[in-house]
Amino acid sequence: MVNARTYPLWRDLAMSEDLPKEALKTVVGALCAPATRRDGFDAQADRWREEALKAALPALLARTSAKRLRGQLLVHADEKTLAALAADGTVTVADVPAILRHRRVWAGLISALARHPDQVEAAIALLPRLPDHEVEQVVRDWDPDRYTRAKGAAPAPPVPPELFDAVLEACLTPLAAYLLHPEPEEGWEAVSAFSKDWSLELGGRAGWAMLARCPQRWAQLTAHPTLGSAVQHLLLDQAETRALEDARLRAADPDGEELAADPAPALSEDLLLACLPALCLPELADLPNPQVTARRTLHHIAHRVHNNPRLAELAADQLHAAADALITRGQLLSLLDKQGDDYGFDGRVLRLAEDLALLSANPDHLAGACAQLARLDQPAVVSPTPSPTLIRVIDNIDPDHDRPARLLERHSEHRRVQALATLAANPHTPHTAVADVLTVLHPAELAWIAEKADGPAWFLATAAAVPVPEDQADGVVRLLDDDELAKHPDPAAVLQSWLDSPATGEILSRSEIYRAVVKSRYRTLEHLRQIPADEVLARHEPEVALQILLDRCGRSTQRWEALATAMTFDYDEEKITFGQLLDSLDPTPAGAQTP
Repeated sequence: MVNARTYPLWRDLAMSEDLPKEALKTVVGALCAPATRRDGFDAQADRWREEALKAALPALLARTSAKRLRGQLLVHADEKTLAALAADGTVTVADVPAILRHRRVWAGLISALARHPDQVEAAIALLPRLPDHEVEQVVRDWDPDRYTRAKGAAPAPPVPPELFDAVLEACLTPLAAYLLHPEPEEGWEAVSAFSKDWSLELGGRAGWAMLARCPQRWAQLTAHPTLGSAVQHLLLDQAETRALEDARLRAADPDGEELAADPAPALSEDLLLACLPALCLPELADLPNPQVTARRTLHHIAHRVHNNPRLAELAADQLHAAADALITRGQLLSLLDKQGDDYGFDGRVLRLAEDLALLSANPDHLAGACAQLARLDQPAVVSPTPSPTLIRVIDNIDPDHDRPARLLERHSEHRRVQALATLAANPHTPHTAVADVLTVLHPAELAWIAEKADGPAWFLATAAAVPVPEDQADGVVRLLDDDELAKHPDPAAVLQSWLDSPATGEILSRSEIYRAVVKSRYRTLEHLRQIPADEVLARHEPEVALQILLDRCGRSTQRWEALATAMTFDYDEEKITFGQLLDSLDPTPAGAQTP
């Protein structure tokens, strides 16, 4: 048992150049043995021991060649210390077995070992023992001192080409293997439909991170016999997007260059041509659940063309054929009715229309996309009540904020008419199919076309000629505050018109309407009875329902218990109205009970 106060002495002995070889075993034992006292382990003293050992470790390892003593020292070093010692040559490949007896391989150790030319091959041999998501860190963290290196200090040596190639291959291999035998991962159907590369996000984007470091080799890598397909997919998905993101980051730097209005593309035309074999994701053609896979594949291809617009001309025939095949295989234009709980239905229809507008030259398919747009529910266009707080804070509110076209965009309700305008811009879309959709659009959507659509002249003229029924006016439900309601002869009737409007069926607008009704002093109990109970009880001022419940339940214990039972509804359960809740408080008459 070493006296804790002597650890500084043992540290100094270990670091002394005059320490004889015969003393090494004793010094190592003193600094490596856990600190104890008569009644057991001494945590405070052991921290002092660890500090002394950490300071003495480089000197001890430099002087110790015996495997057992080195192993005894190495087990007490942390990963950062071991990596630093490996980088300066104190820890070598010969020490790796002793290190790995107590810990797994980590990227910093491989990077540090590979700093020495005679150890590069051994370092590469350790790569398969790394988890897939850590392999790229070998190159990313090659220079751990890049942010802390003193001015004038020697820079880190370059990454050995052999190591770079090995890491690049290891990062691309998971995707290359997947493309040979693609299988959907468990739960992949539930992945957000906005995910652009649902099938290719393998290795935590490590493959692209490595490719981005060697753009001069892209042309060569696209022709690689085993990795070429993976490289083509990654370039199509990532190159332009990442280049734009990098340019924006540089432009955001106060000392950075200004973002170019028309930046040069990341992929040359020759590179795009080299990537055409992967453009339409042929490897995914036979995945199960054809409707889902076809829809996602079509969207993925459209995203690639959106990021690389030159593909629309370079691969026009290929894109048209792929779109036709996917529509047919997935039966994507089948006119299915929207289910009540299918909240993604509208989004799927809109994305399909946008994708076909970009990729298809088939008039029948484009007309089918128009027909699907026509079947979507009408948008709910609501003009909210003026906000006194907002008016006080913002004194220059846009005077045109109440225009139907602007209101349509509040909750992205303009996406249907925007998709229609995109379809109309495709020269292969039948004009009659577009005209049929125009006749069923909401007046606010027609106003949006007149103000904001950038489409062909025939489309704008046809939209302008669509008559709007007089009883619809501009189709906007305008919510008024009580001062404005007071100017109407029957404010209660105005509130009822809000509750009767189709906008109460839209999830994004109905709460605005309910809130306006509940907060109005012109509301009646009959108005409140039509509103979902949770809107009255939980989302607005509690005093609205307070007096009603007090009067309704009174001194009846049975009614109060019934109220507590009725108020156990969850967010996702079927909604009951406030009127239904009040009616449920009355006990069932004895004569009406079933035997």
